[in-house]
Amino acid sequence: MISQTTKLKVDPRDGKLAMAHFYVAFIALALGGLMGLLQTLVRSGKFELPWGIDYYQILTVHGVLMGLVLTTFFIMGFQYAAISRTAGTHSPAARRIGWIGFWVMTVGTIMAATMVLLKEASVLYTFYAPLKAHWIFYLGLTFVVVGSWLDGAAQIMTYARWRKENPGKPSPLLSFMAIINTVMWIVATLGVASTVLFQLLPWSLGLVDTVDVLVSRTLFWYFGHPLVYFWLLPAYMCWYAIIPKIIGGKIFSDSLARLSFILFLLFSIPVGFHHQLTEPGIDPAWKFLQVVLTFMVIIPSLMTAFSLFATFERYGRSKGATGLFGWFKVLPWKDARFTVPFIGMASFIPAGAGGIINASNQMNQVVHNTIWVTGHFHLTAATSVVLTFFGISYWLVPHLTGRKLTKAMNKLAIIQGWVWFIGMAFMSGAMHFQGLLGGPRRSAFSTYGDSAQALEWIPYQIAQAVGGSILFLGIILILIIFINLAFFAPKGEEEFPVGEAENSEEKAPMIFENWKLWLGITALLIIFAYTIPFIDMIQNAPPGSEGFKTWGSW
Repeated sequence: MISQTTKLKVDPRDGKLAMAHFYVAFIALALGGLMGLLQTLVRSGKFELPWGIDYYQILTVHGVLMGLVLTTFFIMGFQYAAISRTAGTHSPAARRIGWIGFWVMTVGTIMAATMVLLKEASVLYTFYAPLKAHWIFYLGLTFVVVGSWLDGAAQIMTYARWRKENPGKPSPLLSFMAIINTVMWIVATLGVASTVLFQLLPWSLGLVDTVDVLVSRTLFWYFGHPLVYFWLLPAYMCWYAIIPKIIGGKIFSDSLARLSFILFLLFSIPVGFHHQLTEPGIDPAWKFLQVVLTFMVIIPSLMTAFSLFATFERYGRSKGATGLFGWFKVLPWKDARFTVPFIGMASFIPAGAGGIINASNQMNQVVHNTIWVTGHFHLTAATSVVLTFFGISYWLVPHLTGRKLTKAMNKLAIIQGWVWFIGMAFMSGAMHFQGLLGGPRRSAFSTYGDSAQALEWIPYQIAQAVGGSILFLGIILILIIFINLAFFAPKGEEEFPVGEAENSEEKAPMIFENWKLWLGITALLIIFAYTIPFIDMIQNAPPGSEGFKTWGSW
């Protein structure tokens, strides 16, 4: 009997569901990208929004579509396909649950987007109280989360079936990574689901008069920081397990890759307070603890960098490269499947350095709530992550649609990657510099006034508009490529590349598959980091009324 792990192609039935996710993701990219362009033009001071459109309305559309819709749909589609490729075709029951999850997410997205477009939910992508949205917006977000849980359940079912059929064997690396990310997402979204269901939705419906803002913000950031790793880990999946196959090399270490993902699961969730370092009501000792836990995430990031560059160097040496950086020259720079994700990898070096600054108590005081933070997010999510997603789509979309990545599309894809990098260098770079000068985030140009400091920001805002315009050109290019690969490219077979470990005799320790252990440690870390602070928040809520309180000053 041929092992299911030897399947070279995703089952067409699974491919249809994965492509359905990608269609929604790229529609979100088109609309969200347009809103991002309009934002940069408004902040330049040279453009006014037409037809009574509000700046914070387009800011909300951009954040929700790019930060939540694009990422969630793409990731779920990619992971669904990756598990089908490595752990075997999904069962009819798993596929049915996956489709239900997709449609629940899609309906929720439409509900939330409709309220934003009707100016009933201009609450930004963080939707902090005391900003209030229409209850349909909150219900729509709930549907998106619940739908993603169903999507995740379908993936877990197939993984569990593989484990049952292959007792005592480590699961395929890509499947293991996908399940780690899914589990992390489910645990993290419990926070945002709690604040929406038990605070914001009843408040919006008029069932309660007020909400405790600190509790709602804390529950959001319990979710908000692992959200960043939910974006990032699929990129790591590509870097660890797919890029080695594309370049013709081997995975440096299967076990090292699994260990790094386990560490991300443990240390990505109980660290939300480092987004709340300037907020009252949280004891500094607990902030310090979570800052320490935040820095622990640097360890698997450095492990990833070591593994990747070890893979590149060993490949280069096998091709006769000599010297310290000789391997760099022999990498397949003319292959968009490698080059575009590599640009994302390289961008993560300054992005990671910026993250260390954001998480550091003293340095955070300088950049907190400035547009520096926005620039940081655009380096991490909108460059490292999104460029890797684009690189994945260049081979995965034709693989799922039975088409080929042509030389013309490959060349255009490389151009698109460099256009994106140049646009982001302008926009994110200008955001970082303006942030160091105190430029606020989430603000339109008209709110700055004509102070000397505001005038000092103008060159950086114009640079952001230039960068935003270049990035929008990059969005047009990726949409052209996606449509071609989905509908018009020549019929053929495109590889779903999955790498093999360099040491074929290496067997990952089965302790990595001990979910009771890792989920238990995760739960203990969360309880340890949040229980006493939550008790303090509730017992020492601001005076004014019984039950939930609104902090008007926020």
